[in-house]
Amino acid sequence: MFAALLLSFGVIFVAELGDKSQLMAMTFALKYRWWVVIGGITVATTLVHLVSVAVGHYLGVALPTHLIGIVGGIAFLVFGLWTLRGDSLDDDEASKADRVTKSAFIAVASAFFLAELGDKTMLATVTLASDNDWVGVWIGSTLGMVAADALAIIVGATLGKHLPERLITLGAATLFFVFGVWLILEGVFPGSPVGLIAAAVVLVAGIALTTWRLRRSPQEDRRSDDEAIASPR
Repeated sequence: MFAALLLSFGVIFVAELGDKSQLMAMTFALKYRWWVVIGGITVATTLVHLVSVAVGHYLGVALPTHLIGIVGGIAFLVFGLWTLRGDSLDDDEASKADRVTKSAFIAVASAFFLAELGDKTMLATVTLASDNDWVGVWIGSTLGMVAADALAIIVGATLGKHLPERLITLGAATLFFVFGVWLILEGVFPGSPVGLIAAAVVLVAGIALTTWRLRRSPQEDRRSDDEAIASPR
């Protein structure tokens, strides 16, 4: 079991480096507390890899990943709209702040669960479980993914402390839309580069829109200040 644990940890950790899951983790870390993000990722990864080792050990067949990917993509589009809308809860009220934390945890966990179903790390876990101890593979693969995504969370949390709130909001929403389009088109056109190309187009458009909004904001703020000074008291 220990050998399977070490093997799975190494394989999944390396597979996650540069994967979209790391980008997702960094995106969530820009908006939410790091411990909420890591908790959601851990829960989602534990469940996904439990399914993976069950498939690899007992069934030896794959899940309908195309449909799952489409559902996950739709969920990411919703997350993008939610990010643009912003949280309407008052942070000064303890009960409402607690509700925000719970909503963030559910969002992170559900997003990673849907995104990882059918991902290369899940398929790698299925393969490992078919020839190795399933408990070791389950633990090792879960730890490997959480460790890899934790690196991205550190980057996201660090950036979140030094970037303007408006930039964080627009950037996070753009990445959510990119992931959504990517997952949906991967599910509709499996094995085709259409999803990647469309995601790149959305990313470029999002960067352009974000840049335009950031340049426009100082002008709007100056106009508001001028109007406030000119208005009678």
